[in-house]
Formats: sequence, structure tokens, C-alpha cells
Amino acid sequence: MPDGKISPTEAAPELVTPAEMIARARSLAPKLRERGEQAQRLGRVPPETMDDYHRSGLLRMAQPRRYGGHEMGWDVLCQISQILAAADCSQAWIQRIMADHAQMVATFPLAAQDEVWCDNPAAIICAAFDPVGRATRVPGGFRFSGRHGFSSGVDYADWLICGGYIMDGDDRDGPHFFLVRRSDATILDDWNTIGLEGTGSKSFVVEDAFVPEYRLLDGAKARVGEGPGTAINTAPVYRTPRGGVTSTGFAALTVGAAKGVLEEWLLYTAPRLSRGAALADDPGTHMIAARSSAELDAAEALYFGTVSRAMRTLEAGHSLTDFDLTTARRNVSFAAKLALKAGTRIFNAGGGRAMFTGSALERQYRNLLGAASHHALVWERNAMNYGRELLEQYRPGDQGRSAP
Repeated sequence: MPDGKISPTEAAPELVTPAEMIARARSLAPKLRERGEQAQRLGRVPPETMDDYHRSGLLRMAQPRRYGGHEMGWDVLCQISQILAAADCSQAWIQRIMADHAQMVATFPLAAQDEVWCDNPAAIICAAFDPVGRATRVPGGFRFSGRHGFSSGVDYADWLICGGYIMDGDDRDGPHFFLVRRSDATILDDWNTIGLEGTGSKSFVVEDAFVPEYRLLDGAKARVGEGPGTAINTAPVYRTPRGGVTSTGFAALTVGAAKGVLEEWLLYTAPRLSRGAALADDPGTHMIAARSSAELDAAEALYFGTVSRAMRTLEAGHSLTDFDLTTARRNVSFAAKLALKAGTRIFNAGGGRAMFTGSALERQYRNLLGAASHHALVWERNAMNYGRELLEQYRPGDQGRSAP
């Protein structure tokens, strides 16, 4: 459809296995690569890509089966994010966050889920999690206002998840998440960036919108994977705490973008001559290829091992500990650090010609810069938190913790 949306009758997907969904992503990857320049020029994902995402079911991977979704885990989502990001990180970013937000809506109260999906099972949910919104209580719910940024894919949104606080005079409660209709928001055309242009991560403003009580998700419960929707949607994916493990999706995108840089560099370098000499015969080129690919494989193993272990823990009926989440934050940020290091070495090895605009190599490198800068991937903060908690476990005396 030309507007990138799909009707509810078209949207109901058949149940598929994770392997089948991964195969669909692989089949779409060449199309995303072809549309990379178009996405950059449009400043959003092309409608054709949104149509492909709808038809393939890639946006509904973590949506509850009761609404026609697939209830797949974060490990499958990460595999698909990396595959798509290696083709074009901007378009992959949108698939990842829209699938993620469907998972989050599934943890809201049932009335909110029904309102979003009963009439349109293919509804698109975008978000701005930074808690800049302000809500005041009124009969039946809240009056909510806020100017929210970095809402990827918002041009296609039907609903918006907004971070914010409940205000009572000078006191505030939260942060929490509020589900707002797209029609209650005004989109600001302010996404002018040097990377990830195709995500269309614009700002939006909500002014004094009414939000019913059932469209509130308690932030503290969301952070430990205990939103009210988990009593209805019992698949392990809905008990995933927000942050830490869910940040593996951004590591997957970053590693995928770096693998895309490597792929473009190999295609560019293999036939390349520099002052008459074949670069593919140069030992230095061999070392760059080997070291960078090894770093990327290590980064993938680190973040994917993290999310795989987390999903197996949840599938066994157990909960993730605070230290599990701190470790996950360390791992995803270090994986991103490795990916950025490898991608930068590869791009620098492209020489002066790689700096010219318009190539897939420079676009993917700029996308890599954008992906690695996500706040969930800040190495220094996550490393310090991990180091502090690790040392706490070895302090003398009864600290209420055991050594790892």
C-alpha cells in the first residue's frame, strides 16, 4: 500500500518458526541494500520497505498470538536485526524498534492492548522513552503533555509510547510510560543528521491529551518484566526486563552495521588498484580484513550469548537478577565498542575515495556511528556500574550477595 500501512484483514499472519522468519529477513536484505540511498534521501524508511515488513510479519514478531503475532524472543529479534542492519542499518532500525514496541504494548493492561490491536492488528507503535512528559491526574486517567524526541519511524505510527512523570504539585511519581494516540500528537520535522537519516527519528509534541488510566504502564514494573499484561501474555518474551537485555537489540544493529561496512569494503577493495598495485595482494590488507572480521565475530558472540542465556533463563521460568542486567549492559556496550573500532579501521582503509558521498560504504559507516552512539551503549557508564557491583560481591562480610 502506498502509505506503508496494511489493513487488518491483510495483516493476520500464519504461525511461522524462528528459522522461517530469519529466512524471510535474509530474502529482504538485498532489497534494503538497494533502497539505502532512497531511505537516506527521504529521511524515513521507504513505503515499499514498510509494505515488505508487514507482508513478512517482521513487525509482529513479538506481538501476542491472540492478536495474530508470533511471540518470538529477543534472541530471534536480534538475529534478524543484525541481518537487516548489514544491508541498511536505518531500515533495520525501524523493524527492530517497531517489533520491540509491540512487545512492550503487550505488557500494558489488557484494555490498552485491545484498543491498539482489536480493530487493527497491524497497528504501528513508536516511542520516545526519555521521561520528559508530564501527567496530572483527572477522573478516569490523566492529562498528558510533553515534547518528545528521537521517535524512530514516527511518520508511520498509529500509537506512541511516551515516557514521563505523574505530577502532584512539586512531587513527581515515575518515570512511567503513557500510551497516546498518534492523532493527539504533532510531528516536528527536525531529523537532520549525519547518520541513520532513514530512521526518520523525529520529535513530536503532545499538548494536554487525555490518557485513560489503563493506558499507563508502571515504569518500575516494566523495568523488572512484571507489567500487568504479563498475566495474560505468558510467553517468556513478555517477562523481559526493560533495559540491559532489551538493549541487545541495539548491539545487534551496531554489529550488523559494522558487518555491512566490512561487506562494502571487501566489495570495494578486492578489485582495487592503488598506484598500480592490487590491494588484495597486500599483507596489510589481509591483516585489516582478518582483525576486523575477528572483532566483529567476537562482538556478535558477546551480545548474542548474553541474550540467548537470558531467554533460556526466562523460558525455564526463572527471573533475571540485577547483576544479570548489569552484566548485559556491560556486554552490549562492549560489543558496540568492538564493532565501532572494527568499522572505523575498515573505513579508514578505504582511503580517500571512501570519503566521497553517495556510496554504500560511507552511508553504512555513518549509520554505524549513529548506532554506536545510542545511550544504551555508553561503555563508560555501563563499565563503571558493572565494576562497582562486581567488587561489591567480593567485599568482606555478609553483603547479601554471592560471588559470581
